[in-house]
Amino acid sequence: MRKAKKVLALYKTNDNVVFKNEKGLFMETFKTIFDFSIIRNLRKVNCYTIAELSSKSGVSTAVISKLERNQTRVELETLYRLGKVFGITPSELIKLAEHKTSQVADESNYESDGFFFRRVSFGNIKCMVGEAIAGKGISRPDIHADEYETCWCLDGKVKITLPNEEHVLEKGRSVQFDAVLEHTYEALSNCRILIIHVAKSNRF
Repeated sequence: MRKAKKVLALYKTNDNVVFKNEKGLFMETFKTIFDFSIIRNLRKVNCYTIAELSSKSGVSTAVISKLERNQTRVELETLYRLGKVFGITPSELIKLAEHKTSQVADESNYESDGFFFRRVSFGNIKCMVGEAIAGKGISRPDIHADEYETCWCLDGKVKITLPNEEHVLEKGRSVQFDAVLEHTYEALSNCRILIIHVAKSNRF
């Protein structure tokens, strides 16, 4: 009779099962939602052969070959080693491999200190279109996480004040900065702006 593997730890996240046994930490999927042929794409973009990627990552050529053809389960340590060669985290590599489905969101509307915003939000990005008449000002127009903020002036003129600098944007100009910095927006004329918040990438 075949002896079952001893599972030391187990948890489920969405369509994934993560478990740990004597050989290490593994991730299994209930559905075929990941396509790790992306590793082949990353390898070719970086001009690596399978042997070169194996040497740099410490992952065997056999495992890399099987992963590229989706013929083996994914070991999290393997994702870490491969991701490090490409300069991305394991979670970023998983996101690249995930079979994406479209997402739909309804806009929300709010007003803050004379700026009127329409906003849509997804997991890693928020987009806001704001309008204001001349003379209106606002400090930190949205709740901020660890994000980059981009402001694009669509019409009129707006001034953005940061701790050690100011930027006056006219139609067609944009600026990006760290959203955790203290900052204010001031409408120098009737204006319309697009603000985008993008989550910062994790780094090793």
